[in-house]
Amino acid sequence: MFSRNSRYANVGPYTLRTARGIVTATRLPIREVPAARGTHPRTDDQRPDHLAAHFLADATAFWRLCDANETIAPDALAARDRIVIPKKDS
Repeated sequence: MFSRNSRYANVGPYTLRTARGIVTATRLPIREVPAARGTHPRTDDQRPDHLAAHFLADATAFWRLCDANETIAPDALAARDRIVIPKKDS
């Protein structure tokens, strides 16, 4: 269901009963904040996938930027003046 480099690759789904029926959802991953290699001054035209491609050599690793900046949603990075860049091997 998720690619092997996804933040959700190693977390399992769960089901629950709601008023509308049974729903299957994916758990949110609980990760430690990775070691930082530095910060980057974000500009308005920089998307998280572009930053991940540049600094981590993988555009799909934008979620690692989220982990390093202690946020779940990549859109939250747009509110920051500086983005923490994790080490590549984290």
